[in-house]
This record gives sequence, structure tokens and C-alpha cells, in this order.
Amino acid sequence: MKFKKNNSRRGFISSTLMLFGNRNLELMPPIHNSSLKKKSALFYKPNHITEDLKFASVVQMAQMIRDKEVSSVDLVTTMYERISEVNPQINAVVLSCKERALIEAKKADDMLAKGEIMGALHGIPMTIKDSLETEGVLSTGGTLGRKDYIPSKDATIVARLRANGAILIGKTNTPEFTLSGTTANLIYGITSNPYKEGYSPGGSSGGAGAIVASGGSPFDIGSDFGGSIRGPAHFNGIAGIKPTSGLVPRTGHIVDYGGLFDAYQVLGPIARYVEDLKLILPIIMGPDQVDAAIHPVPWTDPDSIQIENLKYCWFIDHGSSKSCSTETVEAISGAVASLVSAGIQPTEDAPIKDFQEAEEVRQQLFKADGRAWVGRLAEKNGTKQTHPLLNLPDPSTEILSSEFTELVERLDGCRSKLLQWIQKYDIIICPVHFDGAAPNPTVFEKSSGAVDDYGYMGIFNLTGWPAAVVRAGTSKKGLPIGVQIVGQPFQDHKVLAVAQYLEKKLGGWQIPPI
Repeated sequence: MKFKKNNSRRGFISSTLMLFGNRNLELMPPIHNSSLKKKSALFYKPNHITEDLKFASVVQMAQMIRDKEVSSVDLVTTMYERISEVNPQINAVVLSCKERALIEAKKADDMLAKGEIMGALHGIPMTIKDSLETEGVLSTGGTLGRKDYIPSKDATIVARLRANGAILIGKTNTPEFTLSGTTANLIYGITSNPYKEGYSPGGSSGGAGAIVASGGSPFDIGSDFGGSIRGPAHFNGIAGIKPTSGLVPRTGHIVDYGGLFDAYQVLGPIARYVEDLKLILPIIMGPDQVDAAIHPVPWTDPDSIQIENLKYCWFIDHGSSKSCSTETVEAISGAVASLVSAGIQPTEDAPIKDFQEAEEVRQQLFKADGRAWVGRLAEKNGTKQTHPLLNLPDPSTEILSSEFTELVERLDGCRSKLLQWIQKYDIIICPVHFDGAAPNPTVFEKSSGAVDDYGYMGIFNLTGWPAAVVRAGTSKKGLPIGVQIVGQPFQDHKVLAVAQYLEKKLGGWQIPPI
């Protein structure tokens, strides 16, 4: 669907922003209920204007709905038409709830006709990763034990999005329990990259990344236990952020909160444009009084940040035995050059020995209990047959309790040393991955787990720092390459400010050939 621009109505956003006074004020997340009024949510002016509705930003879609340039019913219908076009090739959307979505879209249009609005996402369609519970809609988590599981309520962040007016149109594919970088499971099969047939979209939010990049959904919610938001953003050429650990509640996710790896698991938005991450993150953050690790952190508008006043470092070599492709090096160099063009002088710096120790501890802890934690996850969900990619319990890797407590102490020591190091910088620029996407496997093999060939993402799950991704280049095979922007804890707004600048300078998302 295409539409005509109506520049005379663009002033709506500017006038709405006047409700907030000084844009530099810190804003708490919106109240999460179904009676939200306009002044309860932050409305941004769209930076990206397109005539092709399926490729519009969430911000542009939301303004068009409020301005009555397009109806929610038309927007939802457009998304379903695009899904029908692309999904047979990529297998990203594994479940549709079209009838309910169209009913909710009609309700949104009727409310708007009466001058009522639910929130910043009023009438906006969304897909949701199948690892998150959705009320009345099948939620499998990619595991056979839940192939018939229909939750009675939404995950906390899904409820918050819907309370702000978003409409669920479908669920996106995930590997079993989200525990793989390849998006495949025994229920729905394997997902492919929209930029090259038969190539990986990454994981575990591969279905989310593939359909958002394809224009079948304006945004999705991913989970990130070791790169599962940032990897798909990188491989599919879109934008995503792993927020600071402790910012967004995990209640209702198949691997939720608690336990040794509690700080690793983070939920966050995936979209084509950074402006949409800015809109969505403050809606989903904040305590829900169930997930005990979530803090009431005030939100600061990323537009209030002067990026030239921040301190930067960058690196490519971080001590891994694996090397980046020429195209990845060029992409990171281009990102650094873009900062230099703004008068910024980034420092090349990486605490290699600290990274190496932290990665060694992280890998050892994953198997320290013989991966009994994976066994408990399968048992909890009634799963008896698992996908070959899932690393199952192996008692041979169990260690003594004294050795285990020593590893936990070392883990906290690593976090402390890295936290002290980052005090010199506001922002880190580094790769997301060594290259663009590789072909999907024809034979499923578990990762080797070698300590010395670690990547660029898991370390920031260990630290809990916020990390965003935007497209920065193209691989030799024509697939997207991203750049990772990392910040100090609870400085997500600074990360998004820099991500938006780099997106503008480097080009950001591009329409896939699918």
C-alpha cells in the first residue's frame, strides 16, 4: 500500500511534545493501563518518511493513524498481505491471529473517531517472539512440551505494549527454549534470511529479525541471553537493543528470571529504525513486582544527548582466536570515521586479558552443573524429545561445589574489573559478529564451546551493559553487517543517541531483495 504525504499535519507531533516542556527532563515510563491519554506517552516526530506503508517506521505509522491518514485496519491488512508474500520463503511468522487482530484494529479506529487514544502505539501491528506468552494465543517456545500451550495472560511486556495500543498479528519463530544461534525447532522448522535464500537470520530472535527486515511487521520483541537480539539485528540489517540488565521484566518469557544466569537474560525491541527503539523501550521498562531483579530507573530522552560530548573507545581485536572479515573491519572503520567526522576522537582500547578471563568463566559456568539447568527447563515444560541443536545435560562436566563457588566469585570479579575499565568511556564501538550471515546448516551440530573462539556479544550479557546494533556494511556475499554500540549500565539513552547518529551516517536498514 502507498499513501500521499500530508506535510500540513506534521505539526501534530511538535505540538504534542510541548506537553513535556523541556525535552531534557527525565521521563518515567508511561502508566501501563488501557485508559492512557496522549500526554502519558512520548510522541516522536518521524525521521524516516516513506511512501510504502509496509516499510514505514512505527513512529510514522503511529502519527499517520493519529492524523487519520491511514486506519489501523488498513495497516494491519497491509502487514498480513506482506506476510503472505514473504513468509513462504523465510518461515518467520509461525502463528497468525488475524481474526482477533482485525477486531482490535477496528476497535482502535472506532476509539480514535471518538477522540480517544490508548497510547503511543495506538493501532500499530506487532509480531512477538514465540518464547513470550500471549493471552489466548499459542506460545510454544519452540519446544514440543508446549506445542499446545495457550497462556491465560500476556507476558508483562506484551501486556504493556497492548495497553499502549499495539495489536498482536502473529508469533515469530525461535529455536528451542531460545538456546541456539540457529532459528530452528521441531514444531515449525527452520527460518531463513530475507537477504539471501538458505542463509541464517541468526538466533534466537531469528524469526523476529527476518519478518521485521522484510516489512511484514514494524517491530517485535526479542530476548538476548548471549546475543539473541543483536545477532538477528546484525544478520538482518535492522536495529535492535539489548537493554541494561534489570531494566525490562522477563515475566512470561520461557527462560525468565532467577538463578545464576539471571543477569544474562534481557528482553528488548527489534525494529527497522532506531527511532522506534526510542519509542518502545520506555513503554516496556520498569518493575512489574514479579521479576525481582528489575529497578525503577527514570528514562532520559535520547534526543537530549549531545553525542560529541561523550567519550568513546573502539576495538576489533578483543583476544578471540577468530578473526573478522575484511568487510566487517571496513564496517567498523566506517563507523569510527563517522564519529570522527562529528569532531569525536575515539580511542582504540580493549581490556583483552579481562575479556579472556570473563569468557573463560562464562563458558565454564554454563556447564558447571552438568547443564542440569537445561534439564530442569525441559522437565518444567514437559519436553521429552528435543531438537539436535539443544545442548542437553552432561554429568561429565559437573564440578565440585567448592569449584563452583570459586567460579561465581571470579564472575563477580570479572564484572568489577570491566566496570572499572568502562568508567573511562561512555560508548564502545565494536563488531557484532565476525562476518555476515552464513548458510543455514543442513546437518545440525552443537557448538564446540571452545573457550578461545568467543565472539563479541556474550561478554555484554555477562556485564549487563546496554548494547544496540545498526547496519554498517555489507558482506562479500551481499548480506548485512552491523556495528555494536555499547554503553555504561543504565545509560541506554546514550547508546540509542549514538545508534541513531550512526544509522543516519551509515544508511541503516535497506529493503531486502525478497
